[in-house]
Amino acid sequence: MKFIGIDIGGTKCAVVLGNEKGDILEKHKFSTASYMETLDKILISVEQLGKCDAIGISCGGPLDSKKGIIISPPNLTDWRNVEIVKILNKRFNVPVFLKNDADAGALAEWTYGAGRGTDNMIFLTFGTGMGAGMILNGQLYSGTCDCAGEVGHIRMSDTGPIGFGKAGSFEGYCSGGGIAQLGELYKADKLLAGKSITYHDSIGQITAKSIAEAAEKGDKDALEIYSQCGKILGKGLAILIDVLNPQKIIIGSIFQRCGHLMRSEMERQIANECLEYTKNACEIVPSQLGESIGDMAAICVAKYGMNRQ
Repeated sequence: MKFIGIDIGGTKCAVVLGNEKGDILEKHKFSTASYMETLDKILISVEQLGKCDAIGISCGGPLDSKKGIIISPPNLTDWRNVEIVKILNKRFNVPVFLKNDADAGALAEWTYGAGRGTDNMIFLTFGTGMGAGMILNGQLYSGTCDCAGEVGHIRMSDTGPIGFGKAGSFEGYCSGGGIAQLGELYKADKLLAGKSITYHDSIGQITAKSIAEAAEKGDKDALEIYSQCGKILGKGLAILIDVLNPQKIIIGSIFQRCGHLMRSEMERQIANECLEYTKNACEIVPSQLGESIGDMAAICVAKYGMNRQ
């Protein structure tokens, strides 16, 4: 069987053709623009990739996978109540399936990546946003209204960087935008003390990437920011470990690239917060699929949907 996968992200999109083995046969990618412009590019790409047995869509939530509607992703500001499954099904006359990006990522890691062989695992996005996809007792768990896994909305402190519309949230600390905000807050404290920072890029912009690059060179301020991120990450993971008792927690994107900058503090917090037996039962690893996870995730949505028909 051949599948087309559509990965709709806040900054970029990809449309890929793949098979049951997880091989990506062809790929189109483009920057995310307005809703209509992006949808047009998606439809053109699907048309160009040719015939398939099913289409899978991975997109940030909130969404309704049962009804096939993208409701209101915070990183896709003009996508509101888009009946994406209906649109594609009518145009291409094949089964179309929709999952949020965290659920799709969990399916991909469970099928082809670090989660193979597990019955209970959690996948965390840790990119533009922070969300969780959960495989529990050998099945994808989506919750009563398709909103399970919105861990980015958990408040980790009364104040702090803003993520998912909430100050001090898990996403506020553990996401690309959150780390940049931590950098800005740290800069403000330094300026008040009459000091400067060096973890910005060539035009003075502070990003998660520029802070990581400075940390790799030994910049103490940058290392401290990633340590703070690791602290909150550890506290958040401890909650998930004690509540869900997974075998593995797989973390993508920023953790995959920069986990070594936060792992020490993360593990310290887990050791302090977790029950001994749940902690010992769980392994925390970076995404095995790396930069290809978005492509694989969208393909897995199509494959998973067809297997459950």
